[in-house]
Amino acid sequence: MANHKSALKRARQNIVRQGRNRQTKTRIKNSMKAVILAIDEKSQDIAIAALKSAQSVIHKASKRGVIHKNVASRKISHLQRQVNQMAAA
Repeated sequence: MANHKSALKRARQNIVRQGRNRQTKTRIKNSMKAVILAIDEKSQDIAIAALKSAQSVIHKASKRGVIHKNVASRKISHLQRQVNQMAAA
């Protein structure tokens, strides 16, 4: 455990940030799951709306530094490709 006053504060800050990051990552997973469920149900309108929402959540997370920008791009690209394949079929 930290002994210095500044190290104790840093430890407290890390706990708060860890909780915030966990919340954001959970939100990303849930939004991606909503898109995948809509694709599985073959409902194109819901899938497109869920994709738009998921893109927003993922971009915000990458902007805040919770995930890397390339990871965000990869996740969005993966979802977009699945929605496009569903629309083509």
